[in-house]
Amino acid sequence: MKQQLRQLLLSIADKLESDPSTASPVTTEKPKKRRRFRRRKKREKGQNNNILTQRVISPLQKIVSVRRSRRFWLLLGVSLGLSSGTIALGYGIYQIETSITESVEDVLVYARPETLTIEGADGEILQQIGPVSHEKLKIWQIPDTVQQAFIASEDSRFENHRGVDIQGIIRAALSNFQAGEVVEGGSTITQQLARIVFLNQERSFTRKFKEMRLAQKIENNFNKQQILERYLNLVYLGSGAYGVADAAWVHFSKPIEDLTISEAATLAGIVPAPSLYSPLENKEAAKKQRDLVLERMAKEEFITESELNNAIASPVAVNPSQPKRFARKAPYFTDYIQQQLPNYVSPEVIQAGGITVETTLNSQWQEAAEEAIENAIRYGRWQGYKQASLTAIDPRNGQIKVMVGGNDYENNQYNRVTQAKRQPGSTFKAFVYATAIAAGFSPYRTFTDAPYIVDGYRPENYGDQYSGGQVSMRQAIASSLNVVAVQTLVQVGWNPIINIAQRMGIESELKPTYSLALGAWEVNLLELTNAYATLANEGIYQEAHGISRILDRHGKVLYQAQADTLQAIDANTTNIMTWMLRGVVTSGTGTPARLGRRPVAGKTGTSDQARDLWFVGYIPQLTAGVWLGNDNNKPTWGASTTAARVWGEFMEEATENMDIESFPDLPRLDGRKGSIKAEPLKPKKAYYQRVAPPEPEPEPQARRTTRRRYARRSSTTAQRSAPPRQRTVSRPPVRSQTAAAPKPDPKPVETVEASPAPEVSNIAPPAPPAARKTE
Repeated sequence: MKQQLRQLLLSIADKLESDPSTASPVTTEKPKKRRRFRRRKKREKGQNNNILTQRVISPLQKIVSVRRSRRFWLLLGVSLGLSSGTIALGYGIYQIETSITESVEDVLVYARPETLTIEGADGEILQQIGPVSHEKLKIWQIPDTVQQAFIASEDSRFENHRGVDIQGIIRAALSNFQAGEVVEGGSTITQQLARIVFLNQERSFTRKFKEMRLAQKIENNFNKQQILERYLNLVYLGSGAYGVADAAWVHFSKPIEDLTISEAATLAGIVPAPSLYSPLENKEAAKKQRDLVLERMAKEEFITESELNNAIASPVAVNPSQPKRFARKAPYFTDYIQQQLPNYVSPEVIQAGGITVETTLNSQWQEAAEEAIENAIRYGRWQGYKQASLTAIDPRNGQIKVMVGGNDYENNQYNRVTQAKRQPGSTFKAFVYATAIAAGFSPYRTFTDAPYIVDGYRPENYGDQYSGGQVSMRQAIASSLNVVAVQTLVQVGWNPIINIAQRMGIESELKPTYSLALGAWEVNLLELTNAYATLANEGIYQEAHGISRILDRHGKVLYQAQADTLQAIDANTTNIMTWMLRGVVTSGTGTPARLGRRPVAGKTGTSDQARDLWFVGYIPQLTAGVWLGNDNNKPTWGASTTAARVWGEFMEEATENMDIESFPDLPRLDGRKGSIKAEPLKPKKAYYQRVAPPEPEPEPQARRTTRRRYARRSSTTAQRSAPPRQRTVSRPPVRSQTAAAPKPDPKPVETVEASPAPEVSNIAPPAPPAARKTE
């Protein structure tokens, strides 16, 4: 019915359209109006058709039409949304891609932040600081079993993918879904390496995408062997172990080549969660993880069924050791290096990590010095001192070869080489006499060995003993006569002595007092030894230093020590002083420091009440200094000869394979002129006291007693020290027949004045050195 009605309406419309009465007359004059009429007629026809059509649309058709309209708009919205999302995703990926500025070349030189390696002169690692791998192995040094265990555990398709393994991701997702927990990761070994080197452990799409892209770039630049080598050297394996070599030591106390299949699988199983699967933390979880790795190794045909069963049947046996990076050699020295490091590189460079500091330390000599100090502490049980220190410097370049700052670093990190300032005693006399020689004095110039008072200051010889006669400067320094040193200071002047001492290497403050000649002003052992090294180097000063080079992670040299020298004092003066100081060792207070046929020069020193015992000596190739005493400044009952003995013990080991070299010849003394000008002091009052003749002792009652007393009297010049297990007993005073008589008043004499200073011959008086930083 509806169809018939529709056809009827359409036929009526056709008739109306074809009725000639409704048509417009045809005109040829105005074709444009006809075209317009035809277009209007067509529009009217269309409107009539729409009207007729709308009249016959049913409600059902309306519903269908509305639904189609909604579907259209829904599809349009979804399409636009997907398009927008795709554009946004593409833009985001583009932004992430452009943000990847890391150079994949850093894979080969990567170092974690704040890591530092300190090496000895021979390349031996002295200390490592921060999360750094102690041993960096080549791939051929890593056993196949270890490589296979990590590949089976972390990336079974390692050889087949190009950085990202889509199959591995799908497989891991299915395995984790079936297990209801995370049992397998989807990151390849290359992705893990990219994460270690370039990224953090943040969980985000951005980080994951960067990880994948970096992994692909790594694969494009390095072969599989290089990637696996870097990964196995960097991966963290719990308990402070970085890399498989350190992990083998930390967990099993073994070198990596000795690991069993079970142990290799145990290490590989730690990777997913080091704090959970470390056998040192959780043996049960570690065993479960190890067995899983073993099964994967068998599945990949890395091990046989028999090897699998045997390995699973074995327990997880650990033998823990401290990470090697925590081990330290020469700890006082490495502390000193760390303190010096900011002087050469910026804090930002240190923070970035990966720094290697090449030092000047001789590891073999260091061991000999540590042994000598241990022996010295044993001597101290009978001589009242509990601490000791030793340092050695190459005088030709200023390199610190040895530094032992004490005897028990674990309990006391106080460095007695660089931090302890003590009175140097008679060791300072070398600078007094060197200044006198530089001013033109002859080593044979004589002074009176008698009690001497200058402006109320009364120096005393050791034991308050005096010969009463004339002694030369050479004899005075060999016998360490205090009164002669003070008389020399009066004739030379304070300022020249202080100036020379500072130019030679003394950095601590020195004040113009009469006690300066006897070492009353405190110095540390390093600067004192450095100043003596200037004597050994014919007057050329080079600042003592322990750092040769500093390298960054790329091997670029950040700092290299330069030879910055200063002619602190003329060579003739130092050669004369060396000749004088040789007498100290051959026949004076330093005889325990003799080294057979090898020439040695040096000087002993003792502060008031033997609180500090010193010996500083040198051969042409090496200068060393020894200090013995107590941190609380408590007096000892030892002597500086013990310090000389410790020095000799160390030097015997250090010079075992060293050529014997001679000191320069003694220069001509006749007609010699000085290189500086003396500035004699003008004391208000200076005089000697009469030396009373020695009182006779009563006849001994026993031969044994007589021999002991005679032995004590046999040497009045040298400061004797008691040998180990022998107690030093001082002799009681012997009362003479005239002891009750009143002492005669000191006989005043004319003030001792220095002779006119010789004219300067070649060089001008040295200027005071610039202030140097003191430890």
